[in-house]
Amino acid sequence: MANSPESNPISHGSSLGAPLLVPSKEPGWDSGPGSEPQKVCIDDMLQNYCGEFGYWQLKHFVLTSLAWALEAFHTMVMIFADREPGWRCVGELGCDEKESNVCGLEPGSWEWEGGPGSSTVAQWGLVCGQKYKVGLVQALFFGGCMIGAGVFGHLSDSKLGRKGSLTVVCILNAIFGCLTSLAPDYSTYLLLRLVTGFSTGGVGLCSFVLATEPVGPTKRGVAGMSTFYFFSTGIALLSGIAYIFPSWRALYVASSVPSILFLVLVVPLISESPRWYLVRGKMNEAMKIMRTIANANGHHLPDEVILALDDESNDASNGNQIWEAATVEKEAISGSIVDVIRSPITRIRLFLAVGINFTCSVVYYGLSLNVVNLETNLYLTVLLNAVAEMPAFTITAVLLDKFGRKPLAIGTQWFSAIFCFMGSLMGNVGISKVIRMCCGLLGIFGMAGTYNLLFIYTAELFPTVVRNAALGCATQAAQMGAILAPFVVVLGGGFPFLVFGVCGLIGGMLAYYLPETLNKPLYDTMTGLEEGELA
Repeated sequence: MANSPESNPISHGSSLGAPLLVPSKEPGWDSGPGSEPQKVCIDDMLQNYCGEFGYWQLKHFVLTSLAWALEAFHTMVMIFADREPGWRCVGELGCDEKESNVCGLEPGSWEWEGGPGSSTVAQWGLVCGQKYKVGLVQALFFGGCMIGAGVFGHLSDSKLGRKGSLTVVCILNAIFGCLTSLAPDYSTYLLLRLVTGFSTGGVGLCSFVLATEPVGPTKRGVAGMSTFYFFSTGIALLSGIAYIFPSWRALYVASSVPSILFLVLVVPLISESPRWYLVRGKMNEAMKIMRTIANANGHHLPDEVILALDDESNDASNGNQIWEAATVEKEAISGSIVDVIRSPITRIRLFLAVGINFTCSVVYYGLSLNVVNLETNLYLTVLLNAVAEMPAFTITAVLLDKFGRKPLAIGTQWFSAIFCFMGSLMGNVGISKVIRMCCGLLGIFGMAGTYNLLFIYTAELFPTVVRNAALGCATQAAQMGAILAPFVVVLGGGFPFLVFGVCGLIGGMLAYYLPETLNKPLYDTMTGLEEGELA
């Protein structure tokens, strides 16, 4: 529920005879006008020399965003693995198939359809007084996601980088997913779902940043919001996988194999973000990727144009000073969540982003659980729910660069809130039941648009050195909302709709205090952000 904006993976192998990455410091290199290197930030280089969204970015974006489908597999597999299957009577006494559940039936008078291996509920008898254990698994999974988002958000900004972190979480997901299929008892299953959540929490986060960071500023919004199509597609594909593998153990293996295929077939084709290389002081690696982007897009990147952080001046008193600024290895610039909180500008943004992500998650997951049954089989229901979200993604993507991030963030949340309030006033019989169902669907529609927008908006609010750390905090808040949502749903009646309406209203109010980021530069450092915002 994927997900920030900008990062780029591309293979970075170099060939013999490739052009020099920085100008050669030969005698007289700084002697004439126009011979001195021109220092530009990544956004300017993309716009003026490399192309904002050409063939390279498209290929890289699609390959990297495939990881969102993996997150959908590991997250939504619980819908099928933890479902309560149908049952039937096997004896003539002590069993009545008109009963709504098996709690009052005589042991041995009934059996699960599909056998005990059809789901974890059937395997370990998670019904009646044990039913809460199903919800506990879900809550702990999202709790693991919350922890993992923070951990891998920090690691991707620091030592591991975007690609390194994405590789690690995919490896862990493949291992934990396969081990889950071997769980001998409920306690082991619970633990494995917790650690799977820990690794899953970093998948969408790292993928989103890695996929969108090499995209130019005017194309970044639509590209960032398009990542969620991969998540919804993953949910739709999972329904087909679950239909083919009805056993919960086989399903966990089948949903983990794609992570292995991603590691073997896709990861070698992507490379680290040039923004991460730049802030880590690895100028040569960053310039390699920028030259590759320019060449793949059919553009030419002049040798005298070099990358610079956005807080570095484009002027220098002499060529030697410029050369020193363009050395192959510069001192790495790093940041953490402490730096975000220390700065008044980013501190306010972080608190607002955390609040919005929390309320949005409560509404989105709550409405997903609270929606009226479509009176069809589980596989078709999940497929239709996944497809239903896609129009919201399309509409918000189309309107994103026309109206901006802030108006859409407010509008989509308030749109959802209005229908949630209407749903709270409806009864659960006759036409009122139909109206309530429609209100729930429209509420999900609006909040799906918000979810799609939040990643790109949140990522644009923070500089490269702390972007994933900030996104990690926002993702953690969203996971807290996901943990809370089921407890709101169990209250039943119109009260959940009322809670969701209030959350949507509050979320829209919080978004009102965020700045607009449309066509604003994507800053690399805290200093660059502060100077740019105060200019």
